[in-house]
Amino acid sequence: MAGSDEHPKAYYSNSSRRNSSPSSSSTTSVHVTALDGIVNVNSLFTIAVFVGLSLTTPGQHSLENRSACDAGVDVAKKLLVFEVVSFSFFLFSSLVAQGLKLAINLINSKDVDEAFRAHINLTVLRFGMMGSAIGSVMGCLFLMLSIVNVIEIRLGMLSCGSKSAVHAVAALVVLVSSALLVYISTAVYAFWR
Repeated sequence: MAGSDEHPKAYYSNSSRRNSSPSSSSTTSVHVTALDGIVNVNSLFTIAVFVGLSLTTPGQHSLENRSACDAGVDVAKKLLVFEVVSFSFFLFSSLVAQGLKLAINLINSKDVDEAFRAHINLTVLRFGMMGSAIGSVMGCLFLMLSIVNVIEIRLGMLSCGSKSAVHAVAALVVLVSSALLVYISTAVYAFWR
């Protein structure tokens, strides 16, 4: 009888351990997936930064075929500055996300029995993810400003009334601002939940 009493206890303790593991593993995997998403998006935007850097050569003529619409050296300088600042924010965001991922993976590797359970300070994790998200948002803002300069270099200055440049900048600002507003709202909502 003693053996039959011990067997159910062992069975229920093992089953409860099995039931507690999926919730912690899903929580940990959600954090790692979110961090992976930030790093992947930052990598795509970094490619756009280097494409913009290739257009910083002075003396380029716009497609308007009017000398008044050609961008000056100051526009190329602003483009270079915005691209560098944007790259810096994306790099900051990616490094913070990679650091959090590294911490989660190292903590997970210490517990062989619970491979997906990470005993990490949730406050540090939340603020780290928020810092990484802020870095991505700031990088997007400066990337948008640099693309405005790219449009002025290739399609003509906004001040000279180039319709193509005005339409392109308007579409860029409206769409990117809307997307950033949704992203910021979602990140803030998730942070306070």
